[in-house]
Amino acid sequence: MLAFLISVPSGTEMEVLVMSNLGRVGVWSMELRSAGRPQVRDAAAELGELGWNTIWLPGLDGGGVLDDVDHLLGAAPGSRVVTGVLNIWGQSAAALTGRVAELDAKYGARTVVGLGIGSPAGATAHGQDYGKPVTSMARYLDELTPGREPGTGRGRGTDRQPGLGADRLLLGALGPKMVDLAVARTGGWHPFLVTLAYVSAYRKMVGPEPLIAPHQAVVLDTDQNRARAAARAGIGMFLGFPTYRNNLKRLGFGDDDLVPGGSDRLIDALVAHGTAEDVARRVQDHLDAGADHVALHVITSGGSGLPLAQWRELAFLNH
Repeated sequence: MLAFLISVPSGTEMEVLVMSNLGRVGVWSMELRSAGRPQVRDAAAELGELGWNTIWLPGLDGGGVLDDVDHLLGAAPGSRVVTGVLNIWGQSAAALTGRVAELDAKYGARTVVGLGIGSPAGATAHGQDYGKPVTSMARYLDELTPGREPGTGRGRGTDRQPGLGADRLLLGALGPKMVDLAVARTGGWHPFLVTLAYVSAYRKMVGPEPLIAPHQAVVLDTDQNRARAAARAGIGMFLGFPTYRNNLKRLGFGDDDLVPGGSDRLIDALVAHGTAEDVARRVQDHLDAGADHVALHVITSGGSGLPLAQWRELAFLNH
C-alpha cells in the first residue's frame, strides 16, 4: 500500500504547455539514439506521418543527447522531443539553457527537458559531489530558473540570464521527496518502471494539475513465454539498480519478485505484452489511473534495430 505525503503548492497556477501539447501517447526509444543518422531521420519523419508527435529520448550517459534532439527536431517538424531523462551532471545549467535556446531559435519551442539525478558514480565521473539527491536537483533547478517568484518555484528568467520555465521541465522522479520537488518546481514528472497502482496513488495525492507521464514498456508478441523473455532482456538490467528496486518494494513487490530478470508477476505488471489491443488497454488503464501521457517503449524479440513495424501497428493509439 502506498502512503506518501506530497505537498502541492496552493494557489500556484501550473504552466500548461507541456500538458496540453504532448498528447496521450508518445514513443520512448533507445534505438533513435543508437541507429545511424539516415535511419533515424527517415524513422522520425515516418513517426510524424503516423501521428507519433511526441518522441522521448533516454539520456543514457548524457553524452550527445541534445545533438540527437537537434537531429530529431529537424527530421520531424511537427514533433516535440523530450529527454527522458538527461543526467544533470553532464552539463552545467547555463550550458543546458543556452543549448535549448539554440534549439528554440532553429525549430521553435518544441523541446522539453526531463532531468534525472543519476548516480554517485555519474557525479564523480564529472568531478562533482553527488550530495543529497533532492538538494542537488533543487540547486540545479535554481540555476536553470533564475529570478524565481518567491514561494512558487516558477522560473521567470531575467534580461541578463534567461531561464527555462516550469512548462519546459520534467523530473525523472520516483519517490515522494523527488516527486514533491517535481510538483513544486517543474511541469511534472516521468516515472520509469512503475505500475498502474503507482500512477493512481500519486494522482490522488498531487491533484489534477502536475503532469504524470509514465514510461511503459511493451512487447507485441502473443506467446507469453517469448514475450516475457524479451521483456527481461529489455528491462531486466534496471531491476538491479537500487533506485528502482526500492521503488518497487514500496509498490509491494518482494525479494521473490526482485530476482535477476524479475518474477513473472513483476514483469507482467511492468510490461504490457500481447496484441496491439492489449497494449491499448494498458495505455487506457494508465490514463484512467491519472496519467496525462504514456511514453511507450517498444521491446522486440531478438532485435536491436528500430521497431518500425511495431510503431506502425500501434499508430492507431494516436487517434
